[in-house]
Amino acid sequence: MGVEGCTKCIKYLLFFFNFIFWLAGGVILGVALWLRHEPKTSSLLELHYEGDHAPTTFYISVHILIAVGAVMMVVGFLGCYGAIQESQCLLGTFFTCLVILFACEVAAGIWGFMHRDTVAKEMIAFYDSIYDKAISNTDKQKEKPASAVIKVFHDTLSCCGKDPGTTLVTQFADALGVTNICSGSVTTVNCHQRINELFSEKIYLIGIAALVVAIIMIFEMIFSMVLCCGIRNSPVY
Repeated sequence: MGVEGCTKCIKYLLFFFNFIFWLAGGVILGVALWLRHEPKTSSLLELHYEGDHAPTTFYISVHILIAVGAVMMVVGFLGCYGAIQESQCLLGTFFTCLVILFACEVAAGIWGFMHRDTVAKEMIAFYDSIYDKAISNTDKQKEKPASAVIKVFHDTLSCCGKDPGTTLVTQFADALGVTNICSGSVTTVNCHQRINELFSEKIYLIGIAALVVAIIMIFEMIFSMVLCCGIRNSPVY
């Protein structure tokens, strides 16, 4: 027969929230895979010049997000099955997994908040170093690789230069034939601004997803414990 009354209502609420949790895991997994393979981000983060590589902090965060999404789908399925079967063992395992996931998410959230500007700053520093080499190199053989790398930035982000002043100077130098590093289209936007916009948008996207998942997890922990206690006190057992 199973549980009755309010506990039965909790059972179906837990199933519903677990189904949402499972779907959220799938969404997070999909978003993380998109962030990993999104053309603009990938083309920038795979750049390297003379042994210097673009910073990998963003990819580390994305790989963690992929793992979280996959685990969420497994845990969500476990919760759905445990709720329908009214299994104390499965619900206890589900609750333990939720607590661990929640603790990891809080720790990751604190770390992410403390380092929210790190990705953009690292990428800006990498851009500046390549830009300076492309501008200052008098050796044409060394200038070509640096120019090729910096042009990927400019073409991908539709920008030129480190700030408004260098944007105008670089475009003027390109027009005179001294350099050839800006994209074909004329732009007044500097690359520092574009890099900040690109990564800030993605960091906020990750933050919103984490907040929604955390709220769902709190409800699930409450419902799973209530249901587990209801099953234990049910007269049919």
